[in-house]
Amino acid sequence: MTIEVLNESGLPLDVKHLAGLARFVMDEMRVHPLAELCIKAVDEDTIAELNAHWMGKEGPTDVLAFPMDELRPGLVTEEPEEGVLGDLMLCPAIAERQGAEAGHGTDAEIELLTTHGILHLLGYDHAEPEEHAEMFGLQDTLLAAWRTQLRPGPTPVEP
Repeated sequence: MTIEVLNESGLPLDVKHLAGLARFVMDEMRVHPLAELCIKAVDEDTIAELNAHWMGKEGPTDVLAFPMDELRPGLVTEEPEEGVLGDLMLCPAIAERQGAEAGHGTDAEIELLTTHGILHLLGYDHAEPEEHAEMFGLQDTLLAAWRTQLRPGPTPVEP
């Protein structure tokens, strides 16, 4: 997989951690191993311009997803399609505020937004209640698995 993370936000960002999370999510979703993803962290003015231009919405947002080859999650019984997954635009300044409001901090919010954006690139949406339940449930499962992998529990002691 090719995962490029660019930080043009003016705020600190752990690009290696973010690339690792993106790789984990894409692996879990059975995205082709040669798929490409670009994640760009931008400032509020830039994401507001993108939001207005591409989504027709005024003001900054937290994440925008721009799918390219319309890749979908792979099935266990099929070989996944190769291609360009797409581009994610993240706004760390907004993530910082949202993370504080949610009580889990900036890093956890950036992880959430990255996972959320990748799911959008894979065709998930949350416009309808059923879609919302599926997407957010999957997002929670992926983030829990990622965090468990980073901080495995204690090794059981054999009697």
